[in-house]
Amino acid sequence: MAELAAIVLAAGEGTRMRSSLPKVMHPIGGRPMLGHVLASATRAGAARLSVVIGPDHQGVAAMVAADYPGAAMVTQAERLGTAHAVRAARDLFSAGTGNVVVLFGDGPLVRHDTIAAVSARLEAGADIVVVGFDTPDPTGYGRLLTEGGRLRAIREHKDASEAERAVTLCNSGIMGFRAEALRAIIDRIGNANAKGEFYLTDAVELANADGREVAFTTAPADEVLGVNDRAQLAQAERQFQDLRRQDFMAAGVTLRDPATTWLSWDTEIARDVLIEPSVFIGPGVRIGEGAIIRAFSHLEGTTIGAGAEIGPFARLRPAAEIGDGAKIGNFVEVKKAEIAAGAKVNHLSYVGDASIGAKANLGAGTITCNYDGTNKHRTVIGAGAFIGSNSSLVAPVEIGEGAFVGSGSVITEDVPADALALGRARQVVKPGHAATLRERARALKAQKSGK
Repeated sequence: MAELAAIVLAAGEGTRMRSSLPKVMHPIGGRPMLGHVLASATRAGAARLSVVIGPDHQGVAAMVAADYPGAAMVTQAERLGTAHAVRAARDLFSAGTGNVVVLFGDGPLVRHDTIAAVSARLEAGADIVVVGFDTPDPTGYGRLLTEGGRLRAIREHKDASEAERAVTLCNSGIMGFRAEALRAIIDRIGNANAKGEFYLTDAVELANADGREVAFTTAPADEVLGVNDRAQLAQAERQFQDLRRQDFMAAGVTLRDPATTWLSWDTEIARDVLIEPSVFIGPGVRIGEGAIIRAFSHLEGTTIGAGAEIGPFARLRPAAEIGDGAKIGNFVEVKKAEIAAGAKVNHLSYVGDASIGAKANLGAGTITCNYDGTNKHRTVIGAGAFIGSNSSLVAPVEIGEGAFVGSGSVITEDVPADALALGRARQVVKPGHAATLRERARALKAQKSGK
């Protein structure tokens, strides 16, 4: 098979987004829209990538360079249309006999198999392949005018006749070319139109005039959705979430209320996991087999072991590692900490910059005091240790294996293995003194009110 290359057009400002962030950097499932497109192109077999960006899109360039270091980046200094943008990426097709697919950075839902279908049609002999979609309301879209299996023209809505406007097969904008055909046509595309722009769709009529084979393929309308404003961004997010939910349920994951489970592009969930309603899963989360994620929990950047139980109302922040069978309960926050197998942090606790040993138990209200106002410090709790409720562990500090910490303690020094540590003031009881305090308080209140 001929080499496949991809040009991704990502130079648009996206003024309708009303944002300082370039349109293609707005996320879907926690990943920039452009990242989704590049991933699909790569999975479809594109060996070379070229991304056309705007002149002030340093953030776009940085993202591409970090995630796809082999991709070429070219700048479209003036935004003069799609054909003009493809010309900016000329180095990708200036030589060779491969195939080129042109994609859009604001089309995050395009699937790799759609791109592969374009490549297959080119391999079968077509010079140009256009991806269309069928819609019951084609108003505003360019129509694909076909004859048998050939594409004769793309007619913009405003230029279409009544008969042509009745056509429901519309242009998605995604196009594939044999490199030789693209070289022969791209510089002949003119800008004699109302906007004075160079439209890549004009390549269809030029190729037909040359006697070249122009074909088309189709994709679902939802897949080739272009995102131009916040409402379409939300629509694309909903579609992405629905697809991810269906994929996980098909793979053996139970979602009690799928519509309220929020997933990310890189979420990994093993079979027999149960996720209760209203759970947010941000980027970088892996959940092991048989784990239970209870309602209203928020997870990001975390690994959860097999059989672990999280929540309800738990927050796991980046670099939280929860071991097999461990329990993180209600209103518990964990950050940059390893909770070993079988350990329990069940109620109202904060565990940050810490290591909790196997089968250790942290009572309700336990916190690791990891920040001194300037630096973060680490707490280490050994296997089988028991930390009494409402204890504060002032890092850096180490609690040995099997040690006990009395409830309400403030621990500032290391505790040896199997030791009991108490770090609280001695209780003093003064009989009858409560009445004295009440009388004193009432007198002060009367004095303030003038009575």
